[in-house]
Amino acid sequence: MLNRTIFTVTAFIIFTIFISVSVSCAQEQEMQPEDTEVWEPVPPKVDPGSFTKLPPPSDAVVLFDGANFDQWEHTDGGGKPEWKIEDDHMTVVAGTGSIQTKKDFGSVQLHIEWRSPEKIEGEGQGRGNSGVFFQNRYEVQVLDAYENETYVNGMAGSIYKQHIPEANVARKPGEWQSYDIVFIAPEFSDDGSLESPARVTVFWNGVLVQHDVELEGPTEYIGHPSYEAHGEAPITLQDHSNPVSFRNVWVRELDK
Repeated sequence: MLNRTIFTVTAFIIFTIFISVSVSCAQEQEMQPEDTEVWEPVPPKVDPGSFTKLPPPSDAVVLFDGANFDQWEHTDGGGKPEWKIEDDHMTVVAGTGSIQTKKDFGSVQLHIEWRSPEKIEGEGQGRGNSGVFFQNRYEVQVLDAYENETYVNGMAGSIYKQHIPEANVARKPGEWQSYDIVFIAPEFSDDGSLESPARVTVFWNGVLVQHDVELEGPTEYIGHPSYEAHGEAPITLQDHSNPVSFRNVWVRELDK
């Protein structure tokens, strides 16, 4: 009798968990992108001062110096990127797809300079949109944030849909800007469970806007993030159909 009672209780618990998970999955599927948008508080506007181009240090891996795409490939099955190289920078060619580094990375310090188009087209998320993804999963948003209203956890300097920047340090459209980012990769145990989450620090145009923030999981456009075990992976630059430009891209690989 006792065994039958234990079996009944165990079966009930399993059934309850199954129902809870099913309901949770259904709720996630029913969510809309705007459900995870945050519009307040709006970060204060900060003037970053004059731009200073930062050369790579001696131990850096130079990912782009304006010469070629030797360190990059298309995210869809590899192949040479179809973005445009002019002078010392590369520019997104809309519809050709995102690009990623050929090399996989874990924890890094990344320097990247970017520029939204001088000609203003669109508004909100449709204006100068791109992104820098670490390990193909965790996005620091690139967006024209100069007098451009949008949800603040999706503006430039945000950890997309997770962390609002502490300040809006945007330069005018067409002016070069910089990110200096410290990305600490997540760690997982042998059974795939999370041991330590990813953490990110971001300096935007030299101003600290994200200070060692903890990520809840990979970037999600719809729904809430959650971790799945993974290893090192490429750094990705996003084609979001806007002609955003990048230059002077380098990383320093970090030991935790």
